[in-house]
Amino acid sequence: MEFDEWEPIYEAILDDFGYDRAGDERARDVLASLTAAFDLERLSSVRDATVAIAGAGPSLADDSALEQARDADLVFAASTAVDTLADHGIDVDCMVTDLDKNPETVRRLTHEGVPVAIHAHGDNVPALRSVVPDCATEAVLATTQAEPRGPVRNVGGFTDGDRTAFLADQLGAAQLVFVGWDIDDPSVGPEKARKLEWAERLLYWLETRRDERFAILDGRRDRIETRSLPLE
Repeated sequence: MEFDEWEPIYEAILDDFGYDRAGDERARDVLASLTAAFDLERLSSVRDATVAIAGAGPSLADDSALEQARDADLVFAASTAVDTLADHGIDVDCMVTDLDKNPETVRRLTHEGVPVAIHAHGDNVPALRSVVPDCATEAVLATTQAEPRGPVRNVGGFTDGDRTAFLADQLGAAQLVFVGWDIDDPSVGPEKARKLEWAERLLYWLETRRDERFAILDGRRDRIETRSLPLE
């Protein structure tokens, strides 16, 4: 993902939520000061693999979702999806998080050698300063939604969930299988619901870029707002 391709979407997200770009950039620089360049060869097994993209929705605990995760070549999990999968005996190959939950899981995975993509944004600087220094540096893949700098990459994506998919795509996954995604979860608040709408839009953009059809979007594509997406 080149930043000039991502930037128009990023600007639309900033405008929609009223977020401060300068805040994202400050967080990015803090994360850069706490990390080193991540060796992407640690995740070379993603190339040409089927990757389960595990969201942290309630449906992740369903037998069908767990079976799909087990059947995939690799599992990339967002946030607390890691813990749900662990409760059912499923290990993950990469965790994606902005540190809003389960910091002990983040620390533990890095020390076990499992890569964790840690994301910096305008309001998580305290979490970055608290958690990242306790992680195994070589297992931390630092990400930002602003312009990348130093060891901090921009792989695309906005929420932990869709960023997980964008990361697997960038690493060369052949197929993405979505489990534990509850886009219409009635238990979330208004802001989270808007974030899930953006996640849905970005997955639509990603499947278009990949020339792939994600089953999670079946029956939903006609109502996705696409004006902010750079579709050809």
